[in-house]
Amino acid sequence: MAGPVYAGLLSGVIASVISTYWVGGLGAPAVAAVTLAGTVENLLLGLVLVVASGTTVRISHAVGAGDRAAAGRTARAAWRLCALGSLLLAVPGFLLRHPIADAFLDGPAAGLAADYFAIAFPAAGLFFGQRVADELFKGTGDTRTPMRLALLTNALLLLLDPLLILGPGPFPALGVTGAALALTTARALTFAVTLLLRRRHRRTAPPAGGLLPEARRIVSAGASFGLDFTARMGVGTVQLALVASFGVPAVAGYGVGYRVMLVVTMAFYAVRQAAAIEAARLTGAGDTAGLRTLGRDTARLAGTLGAGAAVLCAALAVPVTALFTRDDAVAAQAVGYLRMAGLYVLPYALVVTLGGVLQATGAGRRLVTASLLGLGVQLAAGVALSVPLGVNGLWTGMAVGALTQLILMRLPAPKRRRTPGPVVEPAEPVGAAEPTGQTPLRAPVE
Repeated sequence: MAGPVYAGLLSGVIASVISTYWVGGLGAPAVAAVTLAGTVENLLLGLVLVVASGTTVRISHAVGAGDRAAAGRTARAAWRLCALGSLLLAVPGFLLRHPIADAFLDGPAAGLAADYFAIAFPAAGLFFGQRVADELFKGTGDTRTPMRLALLTNALLLLLDPLLILGPGPFPALGVTGAALALTTARALTFAVTLLLRRRHRRTAPPAGGLLPEARRIVSAGASFGLDFTARMGVGTVQLALVASFGVPAVAGYGVGYRVMLVVTMAFYAVRQAAAIEAARLTGAGDTAGLRTLGRDTARLAGTLGAGAAVLCAALAVPVTALFTRDDAVAAQAVGYLRMAGLYVLPYALVVTLGGVLQATGAGRRLVTASLLGLGVQLAAGVALSVPLGVNGLWTGMAVGALTQLILMRLPAPKRRRTPGPVVEPAEPVGAAEPTGQTPLRAPVE
């Protein structure tokens, strides 16, 4: 299950590389504009993840419980949340496109970024809708369809980017605006295919029951995913500012090393998604023993991936860096970062993957608390250690922060004190059902 998820995640990085490659020949302002657009989209992804991840958990829970009606309600509520979220992103984003661009860039770059936003923000619904549709597939255990759809988007970008950005032959050269149009068109065509596939899977009448309570459950289930992601994005921004204090080569080297690490860490997030889907399904089925086994297996797999990544980072730092830069100063910084990352990736792999199990089983608040405290420790340790160790102190701080998060996650949950009172029958968990002993249903959802 994790393999297709990893391929889908990696395709997202490839898509950004494709656009950056074709825009690269237009000059620094164009590259800066497209880079800012990608950064803003990542910042807004926190809101999208609340709905998308919550949908995965709720659908998987319903599938595990064999509750077709609950799966149908979740799907319909997810689409309504998608429509609302798309409006919340598109309208303010379009109206504030110039202030947003001016806040980060100036001169021609700011104008180009605003032009990009004029197309990207109104099309936010395509991005939001695709994420929700992908999670509906994943929630039923189908991770291959989202992977294929992501690959379709990349294939369309490979075709559309050079045509709309550079304008060969009869096509107009639209530059940065062309990059936005190419991405929007690729997403629109992929989303059209997605809707056709979802219609083909629809086999039941609209479920009875209110959608508002289910929408609340989706948001509740996905809130920890969104908060965790947003917190990490915020700390990443602060981390970049700290690295900048050591000069341009340090920033460039960090950029090279960070992109290499994305290929590694996406494997962790692929396992996290797969573990979260399975944990939610087992929770819905009431399989406590299966959950314990899943936790152990996830930890073993994460440990293996993390240890392997640490060895590869140390052994291949020099040849991998040489693929991206010939500047000796930048290469030295990138190699230093990748070698120090060996201290970080093992605990980080465990934090990421086990976090998926915690979130899917309703312990998301505990994970968010551990993440916030650990990220705070990371920044504090990085600043303190950078005094004697220089920029390597920042990389060491990342390892300290990841270890802190892991320790806090593994601490036993505090037991609640119960006050005497009338005996009340325990409420049945939302969407839960008695195990039937049958193979979990692949719930037909919209």
